[in-house]
Amino acid sequence: MNSSNLICRLGFGVAVCLCILAFNACEFEVPITSSPTRKVEERLLGDWSSLDGKEKMKVRRLDDSIYIVYFDGDLFRAYHSDVAETAFVSVQDINSSDRKYAYVVWKLSDDGKRLSLRSVKSTAIPKGQKDSARVAEFLKENARNPELFGEEIEFSKGN
Repeated sequence: MNSSNLICRLGFGVAVCLCILAFNACEFEVPITSSPTRKVEERLLGDWSSLDGKEKMKVRRLDDSIYIVYFDGDLFRAYHSDVAETAFVSVQDINSSDRKYAYVVWKLSDDGKRLSLRSVKSTAIPKGQKDSARVAEFLKENARNPELFGEEIEFSKGN
């Protein structure tokens, strides 16, 4: 599986997510927002495992607003790109030469022990959306459309 597919499957939805990985070729040229929309959320930091135990993800802080995510031998840079009151993350594959992005929505359980990630399908974003402002506007208009997202992946903390 190549790193672009890993981003879409994990995404992070942080990467995480702060990286969701792939079912489609989630390769976007630009992040959702050109800079982070909020600081690192401490509860996202740590070691995560998929519910079936097959996939492991480590989420660490790079600075006040950027996460580094280690997933299946690949490194990703992720940051919050909240749009329309939706918790999006822009996830960049830093192992690949093209350094493309995945867009991920994430939801953390109230107790902070479960993380749900869903990637934005690469086919959901019109090809003309080549800058962050246009992407953010499109996502704002379509954030409640379930057809925008791929399959949900769930992780538990510390397993």
